[in-house]
Parts: sequence; structure tokens; C-alpha cells
Amino acid sequence: MDDIGVDACRFFFNAKPDSHLEFDLDLAIRQDSENPVYYVQYAHARICTLIAALAAEGVSVPETINAALLTDEQEKALIKVLASYTEEIKLAAENYDPSRINRYVIDAAAHFHRFYTACRIKDAEPSLRAARLALCDCTKTVIENALDIIGVSAPEKM
Repeated sequence: MDDIGVDACRFFFNAKPDSHLEFDLDLAIRQDSENPVYYVQYAHARICTLIAALAAEGVSVPETINAALLTDEQEKALIKVLASYTEEIKLAAENYDPSRINRYVIDAAAHFHRFYTACRIKDAEPSLRAARLALCDCTKTVIENALDIIGVSAPEKM
């Protein structure tokens, strides 16, 4: 039998305080998109890999971008989710509901994966690539911070 990782346990046991916990052992040890903690950690690792690959080509995350270039629906949707981060943390604290952070970070990862599938980054025109790379970096930071709040690691490689 496979071991259940600490991250999976923390993520799964971070259930809504007033709900019954049903721990799915098979799901907790899976390493695919069905396992929510793996799915979120994979989004973070995917961004780290992208940033490292571009850095190896001499392309770094820019300090400033032209955000007006981010017009694709997937870009806008991801930006909207990232912008709601502080409100989600505030509501989780006010409602004594840390599971809200779990739901948020799963949603952020899902929006990132959709954005990554729909929008070329590496091969985009330089100013658009810079804007998209900055959006990736912001997503990485938000995912890492949200996971840190619930005591789950944000690996750079998987």
C-alpha cells in the first residue's frame, strides 16, 4: 500500500468544520488531476518549470508589463480569481472556515490550467510573453501562499 503524504492529509483534513469527513484513501494517494492537492501542487510546479525553462533561454519574469495585452478570456478569468485572493482569506478567517482556502486554491489552479492550455506563452510575441509570464508568476505566488496558510508544500518539481 502507498503512503499518504503529509500534504495530502493536511489538505483532506482541512474540511469544513461543521461537516462530516469522509477520507478517500485511494484518492489521497493518487498522483493525477483527480487528487485535488496533487492538482494544485502540479499547477505550482508547472509554473516553476516554465519560469526556469524561459530563464535558461534568457527570458526572466519582468518587473513591469503592459497588462492591457491580457485580453484573452482565460487571462481575464485567471486575473479575476487572483484578485479575489485577499477577500477569500478574509472570509475564511471571518467564518472560521479554512476549507474555503482549499476550494479557492483548487479554483485558482483550474483557472491557471485553462489559461496555460489556451494561451501560448513561450512562443508569444515578446511583450505578450512578458505579460503572460508575469501572470504565471503572480499565480505561482498566490498558490504558494494559499498552500502555506493550510500547511501544504508548494513543490517546484513533481
